[in-house]
Amino acid sequence: MSSLKHKHGLATRMALLATVSLLSFLTANLSRAEAPSTPGAAATTQPWMNTTLDPDTRARLVLAQMTQSEKLSLLHGYGGPISPKRKGTTANGGAGFVPGIPRLGLPDLNMADSTVGVTRGAATSRYSTLMPAAIAEAASFDPQIAHEYGALIGRELRAQGYNTSLSGGVNLMREPRNGRTFEYRGEDPVLAGVMAGNFLVGLQNEHVIGDIKHFAVNDQETGRQVNNPVMSHRVLRESDLMAFEIGVKIGNPGMVMCSYNLVNGDYACENDYLLNQVLKRDWQFKGFVLSDWGGAHSTAKAMNSGLDQEQPDDKYFGERLAAAVAAGEVPQSRIDDAALRIVRTLFASGVVDNPPVTMVVDIDGGLEISQMAAENGMVLLKNNGELPIAATAKSILLVGSHADVGVLTGGGSGQVDPPGGSAVKAETSVSDQGAAGVFSRGPIWYPSSPLKALKALRPDANIIYDSGNDPQKSAELAKTADLVIVFANKPAGEAVDLPDLSLPGNQDGLIKAIATANKHTVVVLETGGPITMPWLDLVGGVIQAWYPGARGGEAMARLMTGKVNFSAKLPISFPRSIADLPNPVLPGSTLKTQGLVDETGAPVMDSLGRQRVGPPPFDITYPEGANVGYRWYELKKIKPIFGFGFGLSYTSYGYEGLSVSADTVHFTVKNTGAFEGIETAQVYAQRPGDVDGSTRRLVGWTRIPLKTGEKRTVDVKIDPMYISTFDEKANAWVLKPGKYTFFVGRAANDTPLSGSISVLEP
Repeated sequence: MSSLKHKHGLATRMALLATVSLLSFLTANLSRAEAPSTPGAAATTQPWMNTTLDPDTRARLVLAQMTQSEKLSLLHGYGGPISPKRKGTTANGGAGFVPGIPRLGLPDLNMADSTVGVTRGAATSRYSTLMPAAIAEAASFDPQIAHEYGALIGRELRAQGYNTSLSGGVNLMREPRNGRTFEYRGEDPVLAGVMAGNFLVGLQNEHVIGDIKHFAVNDQETGRQVNNPVMSHRVLRESDLMAFEIGVKIGNPGMVMCSYNLVNGDYACENDYLLNQVLKRDWQFKGFVLSDWGGAHSTAKAMNSGLDQEQPDDKYFGERLAAAVAAGEVPQSRIDDAALRIVRTLFASGVVDNPPVTMVVDIDGGLEISQMAAENGMVLLKNNGELPIAATAKSILLVGSHADVGVLTGGGSGQVDPPGGSAVKAETSVSDQGAAGVFSRGPIWYPSSPLKALKALRPDANIIYDSGNDPQKSAELAKTADLVIVFANKPAGEAVDLPDLSLPGNQDGLIKAIATANKHTVVVLETGGPITMPWLDLVGGVIQAWYPGARGGEAMARLMTGKVNFSAKLPISFPRSIADLPNPVLPGSTLKTQGLVDETGAPVMDSLGRQRVGPPPFDITYPEGANVGYRWYELKKIKPIFGFGFGLSYTSYGYEGLSVSADTVHFTVKNTGAFEGIETAQVYAQRPGDVDGSTRRLVGWTRIPLKTGEKRTVDVKIDPMYISTFDEKANAWVLKPGKYTFFVGRAANDTPLSGSISVLEP
């Protein structure tokens, strides 16, 4: 094979985007037929319906006509999906619902969990496309893919009657055992913020209110309702909050969801520093803040600290809020501000002028985009020449992880149920051991069979499947195969952190047995985050497939056969062991064993329904400070299995000709291998006099498509904030004087080019 053909090349992508644009155009025009879109009779009687006015003006006009009870009605939800409060309303069965105000032309807020697709679609007999895990989107390092990912979810929300998305996770991977790692976008604040921001742009362009969450430092699920991360404002701003700041600036979301946990002693949903001082004052956020479900803890403190809407009910922001206003505990101006923010978001998002129009989801179009995202998000971690699968490989054995019928999905609110339910009806594989407790109903497999997909691309080969239940039997079968592909998995989901970084069950033993029997063994990992690999030296190849979505099997087959080249890079580091983590013992992990809290950190009730006396909120100290992930490993001189930004290809790339100017890094990349491909060239910077230690930090990147032998010179613009230090006293980003060194290359720990520039005293 001398070259690789990318199915989703420029022409195909442009055609796909043209189709998407046409669908958006038709949807928008159908919507306009149901609501006034130009000044007319309605605009005369309701001037806020004049679409030539800006959202701020329209919101102020309608607020002036609202009664106090109408304002208060917008500040809380109406129960969960099956709440009796929703009976007789136009609630759509989603996670959240806020009735509109028909006399003023304000629509309901129908909210759906939609991290990787519309979660409750199957529950309401509606199809939803399952996208690859959000961490796979981040692994693409491609803002355009993030945009298309968000746009697809936006279209499918509207098609199902929703106008509000509960998605946009951007919490950093400080804790790789976090059960929600797959919902987030890695360990680096710049990458996470840029990808989340572009996701939001794509989503909100479809006239859907977007959300960024969980604000802030919700970096583990253990004790998530009682843990209290403690860190300085500078560390916050240069790490976790930096990701949110970038995401908010790029994506301009209509909502920010505050998290369950505390931050520096105050619950995030009543944290004046987070909500008032940073989000609304420093970042000039004009949208509204809603609580995570059950994340409100007070009335006056929460409202005065910046929470605008309680979800899913009215425990604190119903009658108690009305009483607090009457008592002078909450000023009327704060009620007006919260209502104004919500109403402004309705206008700014377009949900007033372009309400959802229920229609049949474009299934084929969604599957194409899901497959494209999967192909660009799977990472090739090791390859001793086993891939792409050689034409001479006529006997291929697939083992484990139900690869005969489907691919694994993530759990919790990031779960999208497949049509007809899980492709695996009972957990019988060795790889399912250890999954109990992660999902109450067991892990879910989406019906996208790697076995069927590979057979379709290699009809000339004898391809068989073995469950892996009997490692000895699997090893015997492996001895006669030209190639063995072992599929391994680690289920994960919301509310429960993982006990370790090992593959559950006896999967490590299965892989070792097979690789010992046949050195031509490739391992495909379906996990939401990093794992340890005691068998790494024995195998010939490793693919990180994440939770790969509705066309995961097809994407795997195309990558393994060379129809598409690998281009993704790791958005997280893979540590060698838990001992290498900043916190080897998971903070709060002993609380559950004491029987005082459940997996979510909620107090446990006794047999009479009385709350047991639980511990006070427990502190979490992060030794790495702002040096999250790869920067911790560099600072401590710890070598991970695979570092941040790492990812192999079927070709190779050379770097040369670095030059650095005031705001631009200029260099050349050449495809020095035998296949065409896409290289993600990464730029890192080292700041002078760094108080956290002089570590490299990602400050930019570019994806470069290159044919065999092709050379391209590129410029990467550097945002000054990415190399600045946050000055707590000045409450501002400051570019300190001194020498700034820039590194360019394939990964954080593989940068063949370097150059410096000096910043003088102002």
